[in-house]
Amino acid sequence: MYVGTDGLRQDEFLRGDRPKDLLRNSIVTPSLEAAILNGKYVNSIPLYRMEQEFQRNGVYISRQNMANWTILCAERYLKPVYDRLKEELFRYHVTQADETPVEVINDGRSAGSTSYMWVHRSGEYYKDRPVVLYEYQKTRHHKHPEEFYKGFKGILVTDGLAQYHLLEDHLEGLTNANCWAHARRDFSDAVKAIKDPELAKRSTAYQALVRIAAIYKLDESLKELTPRQRLKERQKHVKPLVEEYFAWVKDVLDSQLPKGATASGLHYSINQEKYLRVFLNDGEIPIDNSASERAIRTFCIGKKNWVFIDSVKGAEASAIIYSISETAKLNSLSTYNYFNHLLTELPKLIDREGNVSNAKALESLLPWAEELPDICRKPRR
Repeated sequence: MYVGTDGLRQDEFLRGDRPKDLLRNSIVTPSLEAAILNGKYVNSIPLYRMEQEFQRNGVYISRQNMANWTILCAERYLKPVYDRLKEELFRYHVTQADETPVEVINDGRSAGSTSYMWVHRSGEYYKDRPVVLYEYQKTRHHKHPEEFYKGFKGILVTDGLAQYHLLEDHLEGLTNANCWAHARRDFSDAVKAIKDPELAKRSTAYQALVRIAAIYKLDESLKELTPRQRLKERQKHVKPLVEEYFAWVKDVLDSQLPKGATASGLHYSINQEKYLRVFLNDGEIPIDNSASERAIRTFCIGKKNWVFIDSVKGAEASAIIYSISETAKLNSLSTYNYFNHLLTELPKLIDREGNVSNAKALESLLPWAEELPDICRKPRR
């Protein structure tokens, strides 16, 4: 009989052939925990709905048990994989970051306090061994990304949040580049607010969008080039368009008194000019931070379903698990089978203090490892 969570069978974890050392005195097996992780963190199914699904099939597992298993497995077994992925992330010349609010109920603060889930990923142009890392923090203070990126030398692509700009001053060797998608948002909002299509096309905001679209179109055509070729073409063809755009923005601000979203868009471009220009000087830097926004989208979808996280430990465990699942997806792995494989093999390598007994064996479990069984890999279309 099937329980109904990613093909897991009821008899699989009830017949007694489970490993005894995943979690002591617990019925949880690697396949059961993998199903729970895949259900919540990949398919955004809240634990209470999984609890109901189990019960409909005659299996009684409380959501509290599932939450406890998830936290313990993340802390004990998956954290070393997370730490190793961070080492890999820092090998890249370009990384990207974003953040989104989340409510954590029992975090020692008053009800309704806002926490943040940060996401850090390898640059969009790196197709080999891509990495996504989530990180939970109670606030949006710049000390959090500053601590995370300590030791990183390279380019960090973000939106225009001032906290990211401070990293350039505080961390030697780090350069902040900004996202052009954010540069166009106020203009897009301004055009949408104009009901008359003809009037909208004559607006300053529409002109700004046309200019930014031309920059995007030309840069998009360079995606398949090598970084060196891309840099050459950017300097020759994209840079003049960027120069024209900023000259136009300054001319508009000198000659007009725009208001509302249009004014916000113009001032944003001027205030962020230094950071918006960085991509012109390095062929490995993407023009925007859309890859980070895609990397955090699964979390945002899940957040709408489960609304809040119960505890700090739960938030930290979620960061670890989302990191592994999102990195697995980017590396074309089956997330359920990969979680199952990790939870089968990691107990053989990691003691109860979290120490890894065999670093080489840990390498063989990373999302790009050739040693991964074929069942972990998605079939190529």
